[in-house]
Formats: sequence, C-alpha cells, structure tokens
Amino acid sequence: MNHDNWPTERISSTQNPKIKQLLELQQKSSARRQSGLFVVEGKREIEHCINNGYQVETLFCCPEIFGGEAPRAEGARLIEVTPAIYNKVAYRGGTEGIIAEVRAADRTLEGLKLSERPLVVVLESVEKPGNLGAILRSADAANVDAVIVCDPLTDLYNPNLIRSSVGAFFYVPCVATTSAACIKWLKQHHIRILTAQLQDSCFYYESNMKAPTAIVMGTEATGLTDQWRQAADEHIRIPMLGAVDSLNVSVSAAILMFEAVRQRQFPYR
Repeated sequence: MNHDNWPTERISSTQNPKIKQLLELQQKSSARRQSGLFVVEGKREIEHCINNGYQVETLFCCPEIFGGEAPRAEGARLIEVTPAIYNKVAYRGGTEGIIAEVRAADRTLEGLKLSERPLVVVLESVEKPGNLGAILRSADAANVDAVIVCDPLTDLYNPNLIRSSVGAFFYVPCVATTSAACIKWLKQHHIRILTAQLQDSCFYYESNMKAPTAIVMGTEATGLTDQWRQAADEHIRIPMLGAVDSLNVSVSAAILMFEAVRQRQFPYR
C-alpha cells in the first residue's frame, strides 16, 4: 500500500486528534468551512478528485479492508488505521478501506468557463445533499456547463453529496451563490432563464433550449421564489398524468437536461 519515499504512520486510537478532526469533517459543515477541508471516501472517487486537480492533504488507509495500492496523491500524508477506526469514521461503513481529507476549491461564478451555447442548471435552496449529488451525476452525463446552487441549505462539500454524485462532483463545475447574484450573472451572459413551475407554464418540450439556457428548479415543497419567476424568460413544466403533482427534483432535472440534449443533438426526431 505504501508509495516510495512516503512517510507512513499508524493510528490505533479513536481519541487521536486526526481521527477526531476527520469525524468532525464528516459530520459538521462548520468544521469543513473553518478548515477548508472536506472528506472523500473510496478509491475511485479519490482518483477522480486527484485527476481534477484537488489537493489531497491526508490519506487514511485500512490495509485489512482496502488491501490495494493507495491512489498517488503528491504531497499527501499517508496514515494507516485499524478496522475499528475505519468503521467508525467511514460514512458508508467498512466497504472501501480508504478515505481522504481534501483541500476545498474556491469556486465562483466569475471563474466558470462556458461553452459557446451554455447549458446551466440552477437550483434554489435545495436542501437534500443526496438530490444534489444525483443532479450532478445527470449533469455530467448531459455535459452541462455548470450547476449553480443558490441560497443553499446544504454545503457543497457534504459527504453524502460527494458520495451520491459518484465522482461527478469533481467534473461538473458547481458554484454556491445568492439568487440575486446568479440572476445578474445569467442576464450578463445572455443566458435564457427557464423556470420549472406548475403555474403559467408551457410543456418543457415546447420550449426552445437550443440557445444558451439556464434550467432553474426550486425545492419540492415550495418551488421557486417570486424573484426567479419574475426573472424568467419562460416558465416550463413536466406533464403529470397521475394523482401526485410532483417528481423528485433530481428526476425532474434529468428530464429537462436531456430535453436540451435532444434538441441540440437530434433536432428532427
């Protein structure tokens, strides 16, 4: 498991300060915010993280569970832990055997690189990190330029978000900002705002998504606030043919993203 010339330590106590810090990073957004660190679990996710330029500060490996070669993270501190410690700190149990503490990136609207015809997904106050992770996974598949989270109720480095994105978090630019700042930015870049809402809306497949487009979605409970409804260039909805009047936000987002893909790549079908 060791790399050449890497210092190796072994921790066997759950009272070790490094283990306490790792647990705090898993459990508390305030700890992630104050330290500028977050946690990535699993070899594949850590490799995605490294391949996209993130700095791994510390790798925690449990050889009894992991048993492989640790991902090559230049400059990272490598610490071996016991199975008991790993099972205590692991977010998803003793299934992987490797966890990393990673330096967070500074992501801003101004730093986003857009394509010639950008497709952007905007989420207002989405509170479930699992939903956001699933949206990032679909956004990667649809080659979306960015996912912008406005007035977030969960931080972007929540471990459940990282896990549920299956590595997509490291490929899709994701920015947290305010709704006001996002609306201003979209208008400056001449990106049409399509808000998903039931009221005063057309079916999503009747809307033109070939131009630069932002698909904007709110929470499942309350939908979008008035500032987005008023800023919109068009209101769209998904037909609901059953008794329930809403879909999970990640499912709705995927439907709308791939309608944009269909229109742009298969316009005559």
